[in-house]
Amino acid sequence: MRKRYLTLISISVSLFLSACSSDQSAPDNNPPEQPKTSTAEVLNNPLPPRLEALSANWETNWEKHTIPYDEFVSGGPPRDGIPSIENPEFISLRESKDWLSPEEPVMVVDINGDARAYPLQILIWHEIVNDVVGDKPVLISFCPLCNSAIVFDREVNGETYEFGTSGLLVNSDLVMYDRTTETLWQQLTGEAIVGDLVGNQLTMLTSSLVSFENFMSSFPDGIVMSRETGHDRKYGQNPYQGYDSRSSTLFSKEEDHGLLPAKERVVAVSLDNEDKAYPYSVLLDHPVIHDQIAGENVVIFFKKGTASALDSKVIADGKDVGASGVFYPTVDGEKLTFKQDGNDIVDNETGSTWDIFGKATSGPLEGSQLEPIVHGNHFWFSWVAFKPSTDVYQ
Repeated sequence: MRKRYLTLISISVSLFLSACSSDQSAPDNNPPEQPKTSTAEVLNNPLPPRLEALSANWETNWEKHTIPYDEFVSGGPPRDGIPSIENPEFISLRESKDWLSPEEPVMVVDINGDARAYPLQILIWHEIVNDVVGDKPVLISFCPLCNSAIVFDREVNGETYEFGTSGLLVNSDLVMYDRTTETLWQQLTGEAIVGDLVGNQLTMLTSSLVSFENFMSSFPDGIVMSRETGHDRKYGQNPYQGYDSRSSTLFSKEEDHGLLPAKERVVAVSLDNEDKAYPYSVLLDHPVIHDQIAGENVVIFFKKGTASALDSKVIADGKDVGASGVFYPTVDGEKLTFKQDGNDIVDNETGSTWDIFGKATSGPLEGSQLEPIVHGNHFWFSWVAFKPSTDVYQ
């Protein structure tokens, strides 16, 4: 077993450690009520020597865990070897144009009118940002190996936590830890998987992974996280060059991933314990999809113009992979239907035009906002590993 893990680490070190090295010279989200509780069974197994050695100085309560210990893999760097960002600085759109290209991918969070963009060219080197948006403590997270960009509420049971990177992975996905109890948390699901807080789950908040141009057009007063992070990194460059086009994955089980290629991007949605995935390959031909999930009407928007952060050496040169939005298709109690008209998305009922954030930008409904639904834009292999019963839209 030890040999297997060492082999996994060695074959990926040139790709992964470049991202993990120490400083170099080179509208209201209406989240569900807290707390969420996991129903996973708490296991009781002895801690294997490799994890015991790795976590010798940790205060994590390893006696409480919900997944087998052999699911954990060391990604290479130690805990906090990929440094999270605390108290990030922000700058204006005008200032951001000096180093951020229109097509570059950014994570967008808008809470209580406080709209912020977090460029992936920064997140790819840090993976976690602890911030406060619209007076809400939030955790901005991005796992490059899974292409999973997720925002969480940092409050659990009335207490606010700060998070960092543990250095561990499960199914290639980032395992986070909180700095108060040192509980380990799975990034893709938000579940506490080892430690005193096992049984809790972080609340996911609505966010968007779109182009900087999309953000500028929809939020002219928005702000952008600055590259002044206190760390010396090659912001703008992709330490995972070519990862998009490789059929193989890193640190995950080599197995049949079912209906889709491992690296297919999917819009992943979970409602009332029903999981559904919408492949980007389908959305390219059908940029507006009406569907039902758990009996709820939903609409998925897709627009071209957002670069991949995991393709070219320079992120701004990455291939166009597009961006998505997921919404309840209702305004003031009236159900709308949508279609693509040229480069625009319009509703059939009023002819109003809508952007990727679900906001009407022109027409009789100008200024109206569709209620967003929490969704992800992950690689298929990572999503299906945690949600194996996912229904794939075809």
